[in-house]
Amino acid sequence: MRGRSDGGKKKPVIVLVCVASVVLVFVYLFFGSSNHKASAIEYGRKLGLSGDDDDDSIKKDDTSSNSFYVEDLGNGFTPRSFPVCDDRYSELIPCLDRNLIYQMRLKLDLSLMEHYERHCPPPERRFNCLIPPPPGYKIPIKWPKSRDEVWKVNIPHTHLAHEKSDQNWMVVKGEKINFPGGGTHFHYGADKYIASMANMLNFPNNVLNNGGRLRTFLDVGCGVASFGGYLLASEIMTMSLAPNDVHQNQIQFALERGIPAYLGVLGTKRLPYPSRSFELAHCSRCRIDWLQRDGILLLELDRVLRPGGYFAYSSPEAYAQDEEDLRIWREMSALVGRMCWTIAAKRNQTVIWQKPLTNDCYLERAPGTQPPLCNSDSDPDAVYGVNMEACITQYSDHDHKTKGSGLAPWPARLTSPPPRLADFGYSTDMFEKDTETWRQRVDTYWDLLSPKIQSDTVRNIMDMKASMGSFAAALKEKDVWVMNVVPEDGPNTLKLIYDRGLMGAVHSWCEAFSTYPRTYDLLHAWDIISDIKKRGCSAEDLLLEMDRILRPSGFILIRDKQSVVDLVKKYLKALHWEAVETKTASESDQDSDNVILIVQKKLWLTSESLRDLE
Repeated sequence: MRGRSDGGKKKPVIVLVCVASVVLVFVYLFFGSSNHKASAIEYGRKLGLSGDDDDDSIKKDDTSSNSFYVEDLGNGFTPRSFPVCDDRYSELIPCLDRNLIYQMRLKLDLSLMEHYERHCPPPERRFNCLIPPPPGYKIPIKWPKSRDEVWKVNIPHTHLAHEKSDQNWMVVKGEKINFPGGGTHFHYGADKYIASMANMLNFPNNVLNNGGRLRTFLDVGCGVASFGGYLLASEIMTMSLAPNDVHQNQIQFALERGIPAYLGVLGTKRLPYPSRSFELAHCSRCRIDWLQRDGILLLELDRVLRPGGYFAYSSPEAYAQDEEDLRIWREMSALVGRMCWTIAAKRNQTVIWQKPLTNDCYLERAPGTQPPLCNSDSDPDAVYGVNMEACITQYSDHDHKTKGSGLAPWPARLTSPPPRLADFGYSTDMFEKDTETWRQRVDTYWDLLSPKIQSDTVRNIMDMKASMGSFAAALKEKDVWVMNVVPEDGPNTLKLIYDRGLMGAVHSWCEAFSTYPRTYDLLHAWDIISDIKKRGCSAEDLLLEMDRILRPSGFILIRDKQSVVDLVKKYLKALHWEAVETKTASESDQDSDNVILIVQKKLWLTSESLRDLE
């Protein structure tokens, strides 16, 4: 050290100070931006799309607790405004957030698709803020035009148009994205492909619903859901299913188009649908390894298919002659053969297998045949967070004796008492009364909504506590579809809903739903806020979740206790919702102590979005 100058001694100190300064700047930028998640909220008055004279703008200059809450002497504190999430969270799906997986260092098996399954944030990591729309957001195009075109600014992702340009998934045209109806396997249109499948099965007039006998479909790896979108013309309801994977936003496009869709993956957990829900499952080059783990994914499809149900498989393995494709075809054929499936039709690049109508084939298999039959104590309808099983689900005694599900063709199926009513001890009389009760309630709802809506105002609807699906059944004559949600902690009546020709999913409202922001036009919340409060979950978190999935200018029908309605009213200003109507339930109604509150979500934009627009 004796030979070094004083400047040499100072160098390590200077370097240390510089490093510390850089770290402090990074911490300030990172945590500072987290604490101030967005710029000021400004209503869309400048776009001519909102109208509230009291609240032209709300400046977010201070998000401290003092400015965030105003005191309510009767009930503690009531929020004046919720903070707005940063614009980069405009497409946040809390339980399918890859950033959360990285932050929590979750050890997931990527080969099993666990990173595409639900992983919900703990309470301390939840985004307790409002999800902003993207810059320039417009009220979505109305159905049926929306099947073929959407606003580009609402989903500003065009990479699929370039990546799938040879397959006619989607085409960018000026301010819109058009959907010609193509897919990975049906470049020249889903309508021709659907007619071809019906022809393969010898169905009358090449219509795939076979006189109403086929009603509920599952499309696995659905892309932008053109297959399901074109099936609607044949009165077929398709649950279009895909993960939030490299083809990001495919389900968001489907819902923006007004087509039923759900974010999900065939990974390790059961799909959120009960057994015997679908008449046909479809995979068009869905890139799924059906042979993995003793065929567990194919067995999951088997669980949700009805007796005599079909699996339509369009893939190179069905026709290619190279060594690898031939090997996969041989092994897959052997597997489905042991599962008692038979080939109903095979043409060109598509094979359609069919499940047996009874348990006879299962019982005639040689001892030790794989895959095994599921244990008798295994509940095939337990689905929420339940692991898949590599076994064959046998039919109930009813289905075995009936040689099928015993369901009426559509549309009679909608109002016919489902055979599985007996599983819950429900009588035909109870079912018919429930159907009539909700018909009257829906008439009341639409009378209350009539000053605010036209025939095409509402398309995507969610019933947050669907019971037997009678709310959705009452909407049959309207040009809408309903996602019927059955809470996981109550009677699993979702199988009754599917037996009526409707569709939905099992879910816990203590967590976020598997959908993108701004995907539903109307939410129906019957007693659901009371229910989650009883479970000790946060009503405020649920209100923020409802706001996340509701489209701007969309409606919420709340039917609950007076105390719950009073609670929601306290949050209207903070959520930028507007009360449309309040009405006490009819004295003749079964829940006459309930109050109906109808609210509408305002369209607002962040000031940053408005600057981008200008």
